[in-house]
Amino acid sequence: MYSEKVMDHFNNPRNVGEIDDASGVGTVGNAKCGDIMRMYLDIDDDGIIQNCKFKTFGCGAAVATSSMATELVKGKTVQEALQVTNRAVMEALDGLPPVKVHCSLLAEEAIHAALWDYAQKKGIEIDGLEKPVNDISEKEEELEEEY
Repeated sequence: MYSEKVMDHFNNPRNVGEIDDASGVGTVGNAKCGDIMRMYLDIDDDGIIQNCKFKTFGCGAAVATSSMATELVKGKTVQEALQVTNRAVMEALDGLPPVKVHCSLLAEEAIHAALWDYAQKKGIEIDGLEKPVNDISEKEEELEEEY
C-alpha cells in the first residue's frame, strides 16, 4: 500500500520540531480528516532556506509528506520552494495511495503558508505566491478530480 520511502519518512521523519524566531511559519489543516501541519522556515538575507522543520498531527502519510517537503525545500531559494508542488512531494515519495493524496496537498500548502508569513513579516511580495488557505478541504475536491 505504501512505498518504502513513505514508510521510511514515517518511521524516521526528518526535520521534526520548531525553529525559534522562524522567518516564516505556516499552519494548514484538513477539516475532513483532522490533519494539521505546521511548517517553520529559516530564510537568510539572500532568500535561501537554511533550515526547515515541521510539526504534524495526522496519519502516517501526513507525517511522511511533511518530512519529504522539508527535505525538498531546504537549501532552495524562496522562489524554488514555491515551485514544490504536491505532485513533486508524491513523486519524491514514490507515490501515495489515492485516498492519501490530500496529504501531499497539505505539505504544499504548509510551505506556501510559511512563505506567506515570511513575506508578510518582511513586507515583500513573492512572485506567484497567493494567500494560502487554512483548510485544504476546499482544494481537495479539485485534486480528487485529477486522481
